[in-house]
Parts: sequence; structure tokens; C-alpha cells
Amino acid sequence: METPEDTDRGRKPGRPRSAESQRAILEATSRLLDSMPVRALTIEGVAKAAGVGKPTIYRWWDSKCALVMDVFLAKTAAQVPIKETGPVVAALSEHVLRVIAMLRGRAGQIVAEIVGEGQAEPHILEEFRERFFLRLLAPARATIERGKQTGELPPDLDTDLAMDLIYGPIYYRLLVGHQPLDKPFARSLAARVATTLQT
Repeated sequence: METPEDTDRGRKPGRPRSAESQRAILEATSRLLDSMPVRALTIEGVAKAAGVGKPTIYRWWDSKCALVMDVFLAKTAAQVPIKETGPVVAALSEHVLRVIAMLRGRAGQIVAEIVGEGQAEPHILEEFRERFFLRLLAPARATIERGKQTGELPPDLDTDLAMDLIYGPIYYRLLVGHQPLDKPFARSLAARVATTLQT
């Protein structure tokens, strides 16, 4: 079996091999996810596509889901920014529009596939919660807290409930599919967020 040392042997001096290997793994995973569902992705397949050994992947990621989530976050975080200054409600409303736009594409399919896999393997949902909700949506939580401090939002607002009110309708439509994640829905939800959080 190929080892990390075999893979890196003969590489010219330059960037640290760990950084090069990580980038190769992330890029290979991203390419594979563009052409196959999450359940079909394997660590073996990623290792082959990235030109590294499996131990190299497991050096940084302890599971396929952890790797998939890091790739997902790297590709989507820049698509859903949230303003750290200015009116809080406006920032949250704009964020909602961006999140829905992002989830209408392949990113939404990946999220649905991860949640689907998690029904049989609970640790996958745990990875999803920790990496997606705690990292990608952390700026929104911080914005709500800022609004409570500045008086733009009620000081006794339950932040967890506010997060559920904002993102619950989005993921309900994404996972159940009873209604589309279309632009009219995005505009309607953004407007509802603006009024609901202030009452």
C-alpha cells in the first residue's frame, strides 16, 4: 500500500507537504462530490484521486463525513456571508436570501444526502451539527446576540429559538420537498424574519 512517504518522495522543495496533501485531498473530494452522491464516496476513492495514501487522509479527518463537511464548508462559507456591522435585522434577512440561494444548488443536495446518511449512522448527524451549525451558522448566532445587546432585538429573545425560526423552514423544505426553495419563498421568509425577531 502506498504510504504518505511514498507519495511525497521526490517532491521538489516548496510548500510544506502537509499543506499540499491537504489541498489535494480537499480538491479531489470536491471533484468527486460533483459527480456522485455522498454515499458513493469512499476514502479509498478520495485517496486514489488525490494521489495520497489512506493514512494521509486519516491524519486530518477521522471519517468520510468529516471530510465531506470540511469540503462543503470551504465551498459554501463564502456564499453566505453576514454583515458584522450595520442593522442586525437587515443583515439576517440578507443572510437568509443567500442561504436559500446556496441550498438550491448542489450544496443543498449534499446537505440532504448527509442528513439521509445520518439516519442510519448517528455520528454523521453529530458531525453535521458540529461542523455545519456551529461553524457555518455561527456568525448568524453572533449577529442575534449583537442585536440583543444593541437593543435592535428584544433582550430576552431566545437565541436558539430564533435560529430555529430562521433556518427551520429552510431545511424543512429542503429535506421534505413539499414546497420549493424558490425566490418567492426566500423573499417571504426574509421579510418574516425581519418582523418576527423584533416582536
